[in-house]
Amino acid sequence: MRTSIATVSLSGSLTEKLTAASLAGFDGVEIFENDLLASPLTPEEIRARCADLGLTIDLYQPMRDIEALPEEDFARALRRARHKFELMRRLGADTVLVCSSVSPHALDDDDLAAEQLSRLAGLAEEHGVRVAYEALAWGRHISTYDHAWRVVEAAGHPALGTCLDSFHILSRGSDPKGIEDIPGEKIFFLQLADAPLLAMDVLQWSRHYRCFPGQGGFDVAGLVRHVLRAGYDGPLSLEVFNDVFRQSEARSTAVDARRSLLTLQETVGLATPPASSPPTGIAFAELVTPDAAPVTAVLGALGFARTARHRGKPVDLWQRGEARVLVHTGPAERRDGTRLAAVGLQSPDPAGAARRAEALLAPVLPRRRAPGDAPLEAVAAPDGTELFFCATERPGPPGRQPTRQPDWRADFEDTGEEAEDGAAWRVDHLSLAQPWHQFDEATLFHRSVLGLRPQESVDVADPYGLLRSRAVTTDDGAVRIVLTVGAAPTDDTAHAQHIALATDDVVAAARRFRVAGGQLLPIPANYHDDLAARYEFADGELETYRELGILYDRDAHGTFRHCYTHTVGRVFFELVQRDGGYRGYGAAGAPVRLAAQHAVRGFTGG
Repeated sequence: MRTSIATVSLSGSLTEKLTAASLAGFDGVEIFENDLLASPLTPEEIRARCADLGLTIDLYQPMRDIEALPEEDFARALRRARHKFELMRRLGADTVLVCSSVSPHALDDDDLAAEQLSRLAGLAEEHGVRVAYEALAWGRHISTYDHAWRVVEAAGHPALGTCLDSFHILSRGSDPKGIEDIPGEKIFFLQLADAPLLAMDVLQWSRHYRCFPGQGGFDVAGLVRHVLRAGYDGPLSLEVFNDVFRQSEARSTAVDARRSLLTLQETVGLATPPASSPPTGIAFAELVTPDAAPVTAVLGALGFARTARHRGKPVDLWQRGEARVLVHTGPAERRDGTRLAAVGLQSPDPAGAARRAEALLAPVLPRRRAPGDAPLEAVAAPDGTELFFCATERPGPPGRQPTRQPDWRADFEDTGEEAEDGAAWRVDHLSLAQPWHQFDEATLFHRSVLGLRPQESVDVADPYGLLRSRAVTTDDGAVRIVLTVGAAPTDDTAHAQHIALATDDVVAAARRFRVAGGQLLPIPANYHDDLAARYEFADGELETYRELGILYDRDAHGTFRHCYTHTVGRVFFELVQRDGGYRGYGAAGAPVRLAAQHAVRGFTGG
């Protein structure tokens, strides 16, 4: 199906918004009236600009407070409408959005509303325009889609239909199944938006917190299925009011928006981007640093060994068990120090994963490859992290060897060093700090491009603000990535990244690290005093946690013990022990950890 986006969903001038929509691959746009009013271009010039960019103007919006008015007020509304219809003819738009009235002068009279909308539609028809009537969730007398449809049906004018908006329908808890009772040809337009599930005034919710489908908590795909069953064949259009998007660069927001519609179309069966299996594990985490000594000292104290070195680049492979960290010396900015720059994802089909990523508008990264280098495909996540798709063994037919693909480790030469015993060691999860304006984009990216499942969003109290966190995982937990962001553009509390290393004995790992000269993050005694009040422990257990700075948590499935190293540049390590199927990340102790990091380093996230 054709795709469209409202200009109100993007930042910048109207020209910038149109260019961004075109570059992202949209077929059309909704022109928001304020964008037109603020533009120095004439309607004819806007029409020509859209044509040059390959965009149709699918909707002009909004026209407000039209129906169920006293006759004198309605006469003034018709005069206003006539002017807008003439403008639309110059613009080349043939459908106008009319919102249900919020005017204090509007009367609670469906018959009057139908009669006046019919007269409005008659005037629109004379100008070659259709009227799409939409129920605002906060409309004065008409606030649900089924009520709006009853009025449209009663009006009975061929130039009058309904506009369905997923936010207005789902935010009120209306059952969208009734959409199937509306004739498809009378659904003139479909506007889509998602939103986080919040308990707040619906108008404020709508104006500030809408997001693209797949980024919130609404079943937008379910609603679209009902609309399609009704016979709707118009565009899928995005209308999103969001404070973050209004401050973000229009091009990246438009790409994120288009990706959301591509994913939505795949979910409802309208499109088939290349399929790919989710990653099966973390092959490596790559740190870039101007000075390798501090981070390799931490890795050595953790029991890692430098087991291999890249043949042509200053990159060392440090390994313990299945946990692998690449240390790349050289290109990091001095002000950032050490940072987590790339992640290797084990994939049963690296080429297929790359094709899917590219089809969903993920930027494919060019890679200079020396002769003999493994042919790794890589794309960029919204925060700039490079994601490499690394081959894993495929089971062969019964009685035959597994199918082997080029291994990224073939680019490295063994050093002969061996790590300490670490059969249980692996990367438990990675924490990636997101730019403030890309948190929702990152969630959608990891869900749609990588096939990871988003968990519930969590707010964590930092001494200087709030930190937002959301994990995306495979169903089996083989890949866990925690996305974090501060509460405002200037909030640096989320700028640290970390690598969580799983072990079967966090106490032994912490002791070994400390004996080897590593520094563990000290945790205030008040935290462990509180643990004593909340849980019962074996004799001496809590004292051990207090000594080593180990934090503790429980959920319905098991227990979680974890502790932290000091930060090097922007990166720190976490040692974790999951027992009994624990599913969380120790969020209950995160405020204590953040406060301790501030105390140790005057910590501002790096």
